[in-house]
Amino acid sequence: MSASGGTKAIVAALAANLAIAVAKFVAFLFSGSSSMLAESVHSLADSGNQGLLLVGGKKAKREATPQHPFGYGRERYIYAFLVSIVLFSVGGMFAIYEGYEKIRHPHEITDWYWPIGVLVFAIIAETFSFRTAIKESNVLRGKRSWKEFVRHAKAPELPVVLLEDLGALVGLILALGGVGLALLTGNGVWDGIGTLCIGILLILIALVLAAETKSLLLGEAAGVEEVEKIQAAVVDGDTVTRLIHMRTLHLGPEELLVAAKVAVRHDNTAAQVAAAIDAAEERIRTAVPIARVIYLEPDVYSEAAAAAGADPAATPGGPGPDAAH
Repeated sequence: MSASGGTKAIVAALAANLAIAVAKFVAFLFSGSSSMLAESVHSLADSGNQGLLLVGGKKAKREATPQHPFGYGRERYIYAFLVSIVLFSVGGMFAIYEGYEKIRHPHEITDWYWPIGVLVFAIIAETFSFRTAIKESNVLRGKRSWKEFVRHAKAPELPVVLLEDLGALVGLILALGGVGLALLTGNGVWDGIGTLCIGILLILIALVLAAETKSLLLGEAAGVEEVEKIQAAVVDGDTVTRLIHMRTLHLGPEELLVAAKVAVRHDNTAAQVAAAIDAAEERIRTAVPIARVIYLEPDVYSEAAAAAGADPAATPGGPGPDAAH
């Protein structure tokens, strides 16, 4: 993900949510609608979430230090995970509590034009934010489905903004339905039911975000396309004759670690092997520019060792489980 694309979507969402949060709270003060209160807290939480994403992006740009030699790229994952916690606790749990209380103690909505007008305004603003997130995501999504994009994206910002905006739009429709039914029937319970549905929706979205960002925090390998490019680049058929086994790990959305054992000719000199390794690293960086940390271990491929088993530690020179032949 380009930093500019992610930042543009975040800023658009932040601006929309701040304006909507103020409008919803004003509507709550005039109408007493619990859906409006839940939605105002939801928008305020979303604004804080976008702030967290911006802070994470800034902190991730810090230079590597002796204590953190691989840099701070995973800061973006940490702050995205915090977003899921905020969305769950501040947004979802508050809405469920408010909805439960409103169902127990319903009261009539007054000054109906405030919540209806604000909800229509909020839907328009959220649609603009959602459209921006979709436009920026399409640059990276390619031919993947939206589900695959959210599940496999290495940069967390756009999936987070997409799911937040989607949740906001659906929540607004639920709020509009709850307020509308409360006004039509004169029964404030419908307002509470709409609020309760908003809370459940936010918790479901928070759980999805938590699961995806947890996977990124634990450390994910490069995508299939990047792995294939690295495998093709590492072997030149002359000095590096085979890729024995390889591991990849995302140190951040735009930084990849590559560790591999490669086969060289048994009669090569140390100088030839060193030159072959340097050339292989250069080919890998050309093929996959985000492969910034590369460790290549030379070895002599052994058919006997390969036949003995697939454990790289037990069979030096033999293939690992993901070896390319």
